[in-house]
Amino acid sequence: MKLTTDKAVFSFYKGHEAVASIDAPATIDVATKDCFSNQLREPEDTIEGLNWDATNPATGPVFVNGAEPGDTLKVTINKIDVDEKGTVCALENEGTLGHIVSGNHVKIVHIEDGHAVFTPEIRIPVKPMIGVIGVAPADEAVGCGTPGHHGGNMDNTMVAEGATLYFPVATEGALFGLGDVHAVMGDGEIGVTGLEIPAEINLTIELIKGKAPEYPVLENEECFSIIVSKETVDEATVRATELMHDFLVERMDLASPDIIMLMSLVGDVEICQIVDPLKTVRFVFPKKYMTRAEF
Repeated sequence: MKLTTDKAVFSFYKGHEAVASIDAPATIDVATKDCFSNQLREPEDTIEGLNWDATNPATGPVFVNGAEPGDTLKVTINKIDVDEKGTVCALENEGTLGHIVSGNHVKIVHIEDGHAVFTPEIRIPVKPMIGVIGVAPADEAVGCGTPGHHGGNMDNTMVAEGATLYFPVATEGALFGLGDVHAVMGDGEIGVTGLEIPAEINLTIELIKGKAPEYPVLENEECFSIIVSKETVDEATVRATELMHDFLVERMDLASPDIIMLMSLVGDVEICQIVDPLKTVRFVFPKKYMTRAEF
């Protein structure tokens, strides 16, 4: 199955009509527009002419047969293929440095030989990642620009090829969607954009009955991480560490004080993004120290 870019929503919401249904496990291909709905692709395109209501599209949603509240949707990112060019911006009054920017600046960056050509002298290795990915929340719609318990606009550089995410299912069918791919982005996304780019993604979707996490959990070859979004970085950090502590208690033969000591020795608090309506933090813990390194 392949989902095309004409099937997109601008919020995660239980009331959206699904564009496709699947029986899990299933492997699907998903095409995505960039976060601007491909409106800033040419030198003559401007922020002033942008339709802001058409930003952060998520291709989907996909109805997963049998998914019910309290279940876990397991999503593995197999491959991300990005377009030949992307867009990055520096905008007045946006991001952590917007107060020192005069006017709006848009740069089209081409991809050549696996590198983003920022200038002829500055070639950045491409590291594709997905900015917006998640499921419908239990109640009101959440715009695709906002992260939360459901996932959404987490802008987490670890949401890359080889990563597996575990989302809490909050409504029948889960209603999964994704978009906002970046060819490369730094942790924090301090200027509001990464290298925004259309892409095609190959995913495997599985359903785990029960075991729903409070916030999304990410697993890759080296580690588990818990991704929390709150009003402030401090609040997100505290909850991410609390949830990782509880996660490890169930998977290690250590007392709570020893787990806290080990978290302080080998765990990492990392910022995903600090420019969205909620701020996103991940706590990362290496699998090699876990007694039972499984979700």
